Formats: sequence, structure tokens, C-alpha cells
Amino acid sequence: MGKKKRRSGVLLLASLLILALLAACGGGNNGGGNQAQEANGAGESPKPADSAAIDTSKKVELQLYMLGNAPKDLSMIESEINKMAEEELNTTVKFNYTTWTDWDQKYKLLLSTGQSIDLIYTADWTQYSSYAKKGAFMALDDLLPKTAPELQKFVPADFWDAVKVDGKIYTMPATYKEFVTGGFTYRKDLQEKHNLPVPTDLASYEQFLLGIQKSEPNILPVFMNSDMKALHWTYMDLNKSISSDVPYGLNIKYEDPANVIQYWGSPEMIEELKLYKKWQDLGLIPKNVLNSKDDGTDVFPSGKAASVFGLNPTKYNDAKMKMEAVHPEWDLAYVPYATTTKIAPPVHPIHNGFAVPKNSKNPERALAFYEKLVLDKRYNQLTQYGMEGTHYNVESGYYKMVGTSNTNGFPREAMNGWAWRNPEYMLFDKSYDNIQEIFDELDQYQTPDKFLGFAEDFTAYQAEKAALEQVEKQYLYPLYAGLVDDVEQGVALFMEKAKQAGLEKIQTEYTKQWLAYVEESGIAK
Repeated sequence: MGKKKRRSGVLLLASLLILALLAACGGGNNGGGNQAQEANGAGESPKPADSAAIDTSKKVELQLYMLGNAPKDLSMIESEINKMAEEELNTTVKFNYTTWTDWDQKYKLLLSTGQSIDLIYTADWTQYSSYAKKGAFMALDDLLPKTAPELQKFVPADFWDAVKVDGKIYTMPATYKEFVTGGFTYRKDLQEKHNLPVPTDLASYEQFLLGIQKSEPNILPVFMNSDMKALHWTYMDLNKSISSDVPYGLNIKYEDPANVIQYWGSPEMIEELKLYKKWQDLGLIPKNVLNSKDDGTDVFPSGKAASVFGLNPTKYNDAKMKMEAVHPEWDLAYVPYATTTKIAPPVHPIHNGFAVPKNSKNPERALAFYEKLVLDKRYNQLTQYGMEGTHYNVESGYYKMVGTSNTNGFPREAMNGWAWRNPEYMLFDKSYDNIQEIFDELDQYQTPDKFLGFAEDFTAYQAEKAALEQVEKQYLYPLYAGLVDDVEQGVALFMEKAKQAGLEKIQTEYTKQWLAYVEESGIAK
């Protein structure tokens, strides 16, 4: 992620990212896809080099690990990819998926058990920097020029710098530029029908939920599942945390990053949890929410719920597209949290990437294949959109899904290959115009991301970290779900158990690392 030593480096990187985002967003959206990558100039994307630079004499099968759920027609796409990859790289590929249920635990196991994996998804929210710092991934600096030289040229130099950890590259960053800040997604048709408030903060959102509960008793006011941290992150986002998922019960405000606040056990935490207890008592949070493994894929097309929180603009647009394919008479709307907070950092290069884990048996072939995914239009569009004519058509330059999200076995970006999006090959549904409008709105709130340059090293407290995670699930998640009758007593019990797990040691070391980063990067000034 690029450990930046001076304030000038941080400001330069932030400026470059913002200018690049403006260039990507400012050219309009007519025709939807195939926009040239501004950072690389106009014209054709570079084509991946042939396999002559690496030894392909032995046939291998690459193991790729993706987050989320596999699309129904994955085997069809995988088969087509393997026909090309076997001929061109003497390689076949197996795309493996974690599912969205307990994905974080599965991800941790994949990287800690010594399993042979050739490529794995990385992001800020999968703790890329921490895993890189602990040696989970191979450094790519020497491999890239040999095995993926065109990919190395294609990705802007400042993006490579931005993903470095301790001066080394451990992931291949995406080049598609976007905002991934959260927001409220809600059924606008129901909001207008019942004259309910537009949700812009938690107070107005609560009134929207209560109105839905009263007027539409057959659908959930809001979709939630056992990942109750998502609700907490929304709360923290709206309270201007520097990063909504600052761990270990700490909080850092955007305007004062050198001040690390003790949040767990504070009056502010109790106030937050009492809100959830209130929502539980009002019936807005399901009683069985902690047992729900529903990933919410069909929440809007099925009419299951009237809202969700936390989606970014692109995910909102995907949900809107899927819903309208089934129910064109319904309308979905979106309000970014930045409308309230006035803070909207553009996406950082580490937000979507792929790394080569240290136990990979085929690192050179993996990088050569990944170069194909990004730069070869056949590989790229097949894995992003499926088979033309079967899964989609192109009409007037726009992506058009065949059938509906229920009948289509490979909807747009169903493989979750966000990291290998190539702006020159991208196809957008006509509804992408909605995303562009949101991006234009967020432009006015553009602010540097102060958190993503920080690489936590939890080596000194790894055992305590694991113990604390179990304490959170057992004692904190029920508080998030509003299932503890006496909130203050519940917080006291949680804090007791957290301290027994080693909370104070964790917080002390984490704070020490954070403040050192603040000093090095100059973000406090």
C-alpha cells in the first residue's frame, strides 16, 4: 500500500488519485463501456505478452480464490477460459469461492493452513496490508517484469506505489476508478407511496423503517443478517470515523487522526447500543438475526425488504438493475452517507486486487494468467459478463442482461472479478448513468483517505486478537442485535471478557503503530 515517509508523498498520491478519478468520471457515459484508460493514453489496451518468457512445458492447474458466492454458470465460463488458457499457457484454472457466510474466517484459514493457492483476492477490508506485512503473500517486484510485463506497464506507476507494504508490491491493483463509500438503499416507490422521510441519517432512516413496518407489514423494513458489524460500521461512518472498521474498540475521527479514542465501554458506545435495543424492541431487527446466513442476494427482486444499508454506488446500481428486471414498476433509490458527513474518499488502489500467496506452486504462471484476465479482451469480458448471446447482449453500446437475475446463470460481474476490471473493455447497463450521477455528486465531497496507508502488524498480539474475535461474537454481537435487555450490564460483561482476552495489550500496541504512521505520513497536520 506504499508506506509513505513524508507528508508531501501522501498529498501527491491523494492528488493523483483524485485527478485520475475526475478524468475517469468526467467524460460522460454515453455508450456505457469501452472507455479508454486515461492514465495510459488513448487507443488500444496493451496486449498480454506470449508465454515465451516463462517455462510452460509442464501443464498446471491454477487455484484461484474469490470472495462470495459462485455464479450458477461458473462451470460454463471456467470451461471456456480453460480452452484458451490451456492452448496459450498450458494451464487450466479452478475458480474457488468462499461464500459470504463467515468469509473472513475462511479467508484467514486459507492463508494460514499452508494450502497451495496461486491467486487470492485482496482488499483493504480483507486486511491486505496486515497479511502482506506478516508474509502471507509473495513480493511481486521481481516477478512482474518477467511474467506480466504488459500488466506492469498498464497499471499506473503511482498505483503500484500505493499498494506497496514496506517498499514491496504484494498485490496487483485494479485500475477502474470509483467511489465505494456507503449509503442508504431504499424502495423509493414505497417511500413516496406512504409519504415517508428520505433516509439521510439514522434518525430519518428510523422513521422510514417505522413507516414501512406500519404500511407494508408483509416485507422487512430493513434486511440484516448475522454480520451485525455492518450496522455498527454504518453508525461509525455517519459519525465521521476515519475508517468505519477501526478495530479493537478504538475510534479515530477524520478531522483529528492523531487522537485515538477509547470507544468500547464509553457513553458513546452505550448510546449506540441503546439505539439497537430500541430497534429490536420496535421489531425493526429480527429476533433470529444472529442465526441468519442469508446473503441478501435477492432482497429487492424478491420484495423481501424495503431497504439495506452500507451498499456502495456500484452495488446499489446492481441491485437496482436486478430488481427492475423482475419488477420494472418498482423503484430503488440511494442516498450516500457523504450527503450527511461531507466526506467521500475516492477508492484507493488497494481496494480491489489479487495477490500470489506464499504457498503458490505456480507463481509465474499465475501472473501470466492474471495478465490475460486484465488485458486480453476475450478473457476479460468472458469472466466479467459471461457468454454474449447466452448471458448478455450489447445494445447501442450498453450491456443488456438476457432474462432476469433469477433466470440468468451469470449476471454482470457475477464472478466478483472486480480487481481485473479493465476500463477499456467494461460494459455498463444503461442504468450505469445512475452511478455516474452519484459519482458527480460525490465529487464535491472528495477527501483523501487517511487510513489506507496504515499497515497493522499484529504479530505481537496474534493470540489475543484471535481470542478477542471470539469474545466479540459471543458478547458484542448480541448487543449489536439489540438482544441484551440491560445494555449497560451487557457492555460491562463484554468489557470484562474482552480484557481477559487481552484487549488492553492489543489496544496499546495498535495505538503505538497507528501514531507512528500518523507521524511518518504527516496526516495529522
